[in-house]
Amino acid sequence: MNDIDSTDLFRVIGKNVKYYRKLYNLKNGKMTQENLAEIVDVSTALIGNLESDKIEQGVSVFTLWKISKALNVPIDKLFDDSDFNDRNLEA
Repeated sequence: MNDIDSTDLFRVIGKNVKYYRKLYNLKNGKMTQENLAEIVDVSTALIGNLESDKIEQGVSVFTLWKISKALNVPIDKLFDDSDFNDRNLEA
């Protein structure tokens, strides 16, 4: 396993949440930050902060599990630190 600090981990999680939310948009219809926050029962600010490159936002495993269920993606995909250059969606 690669060494990773908390800042990098939160950035990976946030980029994956954003990626899979946009992928959900392409496959299943609109999933805004507001929609996701409502489904997961967290604030829209938390989802926005997670997806932001400028803010380090911690998040509980339970919340990540709920996000993964809402986006229909296995939770381990939210921790995938593969090259993000191959995963850009403009949706």
